Amino acid sequence: MLSVLFAQDQPATPQASPFGNMMFLLLGLMLVFWLVVILPMSRRQRKEQEKVLASISRGARIVTDSGIVGTVVTANPGEDEVVIRSEDTKLRIKRHKITQVLGTEPNETASK
Repeated sequence: MLSVLFAQDQPATPQASPFGNMMFLLLGLMLVFWLVVILPMSRRQRKEQEKVLASISRGARIVTDSGIVGTVVTANPGEDEVVIRSEDTKLRIKRHKITQVLGTEPNETASK
């Protein structure tokens, strides 16, 4: 019986693995998912962030990515830096570090 099992011929060409085809299918599905879901979402977030940064004006209450909450004192449209006041401190920060605009302080814009 054992000699019969060893005597069987092996196929001349190796069989293709079904996992190779499955891997290409899986990679293709991941690419389609990235193109349909993730890419448009990241574009939308980038546009929303640009809107937020464009709406920054004097008197706006903002939150930075490090968690600092302050009021904008100086924000020139062409400059990359913004001066904010938080409690008794004035800080100069980069415009792209602002993550959220909370609103405006009406007394800040009227007093200066």
